This record gives sequence, structure tokens and C-alpha cells, in this order.
Amino acid sequence: MKFPFKNVALIGKHKSLEVAAPLLRLADFLADRGLHVMVDSLSAEQLTDNPYPAMSLEEMAVVADLVIVIGGDGTMLNIARTFSPHHVPLIGVNQGRLGFLTDLTPENMLESIDAMLAGEYVTERRLLLSARVLRNEAQVFSGLSFNEVVVHRSQISSMVEFEVRIDGEYLYNQRADGLIVSTPTGSTAYAMSAGGPILHPGLDVLELVPICPHTLSNRPIVVNGSSVLEILMHHTDDIRVRLDSHTSFDMQLHDKIIVTRYAEHAHLLHPVGHSYYHTLREKLQWNQSL
Repeated sequence: MKFPFKNVALIGKHKSLEVAAPLLRLADFLADRGLHVMVDSLSAEQLTDNPYPAMSLEEMAVVADLVIVIGGDGTMLNIARTFSPHHVPLIGVNQGRLGFLTDLTPENMLESIDAMLAGEYVTERRLLLSARVLRNEAQVFSGLSFNEVVVHRSQISSMVEFEVRIDGEYLYNQRADGLIVSTPTGSTAYAMSAGGPILHPGLDVLELVPICPHTLSNRPIVVNGSSVLEILMHHTDDIRVRLDSHTSFDMQLHDKIIVTRYAEHAHLLHPVGHSYYHTLREKLQWNQSL
């Protein structure tokens, strides 16, 4: 991670007209401070008379020192998968609904980012997942996820039947609507809705959460972050693997999914005083009186 920051990439929520005004306001603010500002190509299409260079995400990942995302958690998920392999830190400005990953607001972003540009920030490392699908021992699909890797039935059909191994050791066979392999970041997303525990994002662990298991004794389990997870498909009428709701792949009988911790981390920057527990209280409304 480079500091002080010189090249700043701005990325807005895809096809959101509401992003244009705060994005331009932030771009002008950064340019006035002598920073080189670039805007992603899709966001640039929403801007009128954009004076800043428009670049693809892949082009920006090579030259950016810092990425500022204006949008929701869904936008941040996709951006983290693109920029984390290049060690580019991320700041999130929330224009979505929950905002677990995007903790600044359009109202306080200029003041907060000004302090962060001066070095007043805290860095948080978040792990990502690498998923590979093997068919007859040949790789047919691979990708990264920030929240989760999900194996699920893609249409209304019979239950998924699969076998799970951890570090080569047999864990169980299961019939369910699917299985979620989640990072600590994803523990407040789909995994939480399926009954999994909330994990502090600083933990080096993964959680496996069955989706509507046929047997009630099949419960979520938390394993070491360095574990190698293997999921072997035993019944596949209509089965799909999905990464963070952005990427999916249709599977066949006897396909094997291998899920591991990705070698690089996502680096999120927060204002000084940021508290994960405060975020939980606010987003999950734990601070409301009974």
C-alpha cells in the first residue's frame, strides 16, 4: 500500500444517477488538493461534462494508490475482488442500504477523506476466498469472493446432495438447498440470514452454513482460515456455484469445488475511531430501546 496517496480512483454504483453529484463533488475536492483523479468508465457515463479521465477497473487497478467507492456493499464486493490482488486500499462511501463495508456518508465524506489523506486512518485487513471447480481433475472454473462461495440449486428442484472434506478429512454428506462458505466479512450477509454466527472481520476463520438442511443436526461450523475445503457433488439436477452474487457457474455430477483463503487481503481504510461493534449496533438496530 502506497502512502501518501497520489492517484485516486473513483468508482460509483453501477447505473445510479444519484451517484453523479457526490462523485463529481469528491473528484473536484481531490483535484483541488493536487491529486490525480480517475473515474471508472461506467460511472463516467452518468456524468455530464466529465473533466476526469475515464478508465476500466482493470486499468485503474494498475496505477491507483487509493480507491474510493460511492455506493453500497454490493458495489464494494466487486471492487474488492478486482483491486485486492494489486494491494490497493479501499474507502467506502455508503449510498446503499446497510453499509457494513461503506462506512462514510455523502454528508461527512469530504471532512473524513481530508483527514485520511493526511494519514489519519486505520487499516483493516479482510480475507478473500479463492474457489476452483474441478471436472475430471481438470479446472473448469475459478474466481474470487469477498463475502461467500455458495453452492445452491438454481431453480425449483430437488435438494442438493454433496460431500464435504476439510484438509482431506471427511466431514459429512448432506442433503440441503445448498451450502454457504463464508468469510468473516460475509458472516453478516447471506450466512447470517441462513442462521450462521456473526464473526469479527479480524478473525482468520471460515464458516460453513448449510441452507435449509434436511437433517436438523447439520449445523454451521467455523474452521481455521487456512483450511482447504472440498465440496463434491453427488446429485446435480440443477446446481450452481455463486461467488458474491456477481459470478456463477453451472455444475455437473461429480464436479468438485475447492475453496481456500486467497493469498492477498482486501485493505479497507476507516476514519480514526472506527468501531466494528458500533457498526453492528447501528446496522442491526441493537441500539434501539426495548
